Amino acid sequence: MWLVGRLSVVVIPVSIALLLAALLAPAVAHLVNIRVPRGLATAIVLIAGLAVLGGLLTFVVIQFTDGLPQLQKQLNNSLSQVRDWLINDLHLRQEQIQQFIDNSISFLQNNQAAITTNALTTASTVGEILTGFLLTLFVTIFFLAGGDRIWHFLMFGVPHHVRDRVDVAGRRGFASLVAYVRATAAVAVVDAVGIGIGLWIVRVPLVVPLATLVFLSAFVPILGAVLAGAVAVMVALVTNGFVTALIVLGIVILVMQLESHILQPLLLGRAVRLHPLAVVLSIATGLVVAGIAGALLAVPLLAVLNSGIRSLLHETDPHPEEVDVLHDQEAAAPNDDPAEAADQPGQS
Repeated sequence: MWLVGRLSVVVIPVSIALLLAALLAPAVAHLVNIRVPRGLATAIVLIAGLAVLGGLLTFVVIQFTDGLPQLQKQLNNSLSQVRDWLINDLHLRQEQIQQFIDNSISFLQNNQAAITTNALTTASTVGEILTGFLLTLFVTIFFLAGGDRIWHFLMFGVPHHVRDRVDVAGRRGFASLVAYVRATAAVAVVDAVGIGIGLWIVRVPLVVPLATLVFLSAFVPILGAVLAGAVAVMVALVTNGFVTALIVLGIVILVMQLESHILQPLLLGRAVRLHPLAVVLSIATGLVVAGIAGALLAVPLLAVLNSGIRSLLHETDPHPEEVDVLHDQEAAAPNDDPAEAADQPGQS
């Protein structure tokens, strides 16, 4: 864990690239099966994925910019109501409220140096994020274009008499990762659509940005849903009042119950089913080791380890005929090295 923390700048992009490869590999394999060259198939899938991501982000920014004036107006009205409540109900004087505002402004001015330092730190963080994004994209290209050869190379470090079992365990682990990413994406879409429709019905502003936040946070189990729901409730409270906030809270709880009791058991199935305690502890460990990125990657890593270790412990005779995404990649991109081909399982 210490080593992972020290190398997080490299480990996190590679791990995210593996998640993206698990999400995009079926599309690449489908294109390869219809006689599209693997390099071209990888380029098509990546370009399409980046186009979808860029279009979504652009749409969210436009919606946020368009809804910001309305949000500011409603926020000013809410602050005026709070001020009237403080004066009329709590019997505070206007001078006391103004003094509090002046003290807040003085605090900001006195700590301007610390705020500037934090801004510079944020700029440095943005640079690290950009570098990590480029590294993630670079690694994803190689995972999609030559994941089978990378896996065969790693298998050379495994003793020959257990290579078949480790190979099958690794493929089953990757199959669990594919299932996890697909199911999580589907659940995230349902959460975003359900909560977005609820926010639109009760006329909460910034529906699209809030629904997008719900979609992204769904990839962090348990904690992500709580944080996104809290943000939606707070926006509803500030803009539309207490009753609307309670309605939004009910909508969020209803959608989360639908996710927990119907969607996740139906989509994830037994292959990647994990105990809630294991999920919470893995997320906590990920937060300690690598922050938000660690929380994002902890559960898929646990799913891969769970599937792979179960395969190693319970499979004494692996089934070579088992077909998964990696086998499809291997069939579509045969190994051209005779020496490596001679050392592959089943051909030695």
